[in-house]
Amino acid sequence: MNNLIKKVFIVVAFCGASLCSFAADVKPYVEADALPNALNFYPAPPETTSVQFMYDISQYMWGKAMRADSARAALAIAQAATAMDDMVRMFSEPFGMEISAKKTPAIMNVIERGIATLRQVGRVPKKHYMRRRPFDRFNEPTLVPKDEEALRKNGSYPSGHTILAWSMAMLLVEINPAAQDALLKYAYEWGQSRVIAGFHWQSDVDASKVLVSGAFASLHNDETFLADMKKARAEFKKLSSKKK
Repeated sequence: MNNLIKKVFIVVAFCGASLCSFAADVKPYVEADALPNALNFYPAPPETTSVQFMYDISQYMWGKAMRADSARAALAIAQAATAMDDMVRMFSEPFGMEISAKKTPAIMNVIERGIATLRQVGRVPKKHYMRRRPFDRFNEPTLVPKDEEALRKNGSYPSGHTILAWSMAMLLVEINPAAQDALLKYAYEWGQSRVIAGFHWQSDVDASKVLVSGAFASLHNDETFLADMKKARAEFKKLSSKKK
């Protein structure tokens, strides 16, 4: 993680002042209505009078305490990025290879279309529950002030940033299984960064990982995805052999 933290300020500068996002014109492998509907299989966010919500509050307090660790706070700021170029640059290290449209076109294609598919699982529950975010409920600052106004009007449950990171990790694990522990650990920390930054409750983050994992099987029912994944794995194997 230390080498990744060193790259934090480069990533933040690249993303700029506006909230970055994935390209909207990428065609998903599977449309939203063919994916599992979270409203039918996953619980609603905890009621504010529940024991589960008390845990959310305790994790929010934990997140604020973690900001005292300057390196961890810097990583949380960097992981507020949602642009494809930023995310693949940051995931390249745990993946074990530089990922880019120029150097790994087959891998980039399956990532872009795979994430365009998986990210859809968060839209229905976000709109349905419109859960209030922790920084808004407590009227306290976050680690990324420039994102606050836009996200104040965006539902907290589930965490969109965590959906992107968990989707990225699962796709990359399928391409390079040897890196699975490092990739999943980094995606886990990405989700925790949303708690540390003050934008999400722990239950938002936990829900995101379940929703992505539930939808991941749908990709494997699509022949185009399977063909693209085969090309991505072949590309990785070829480039890996050149490094030896």
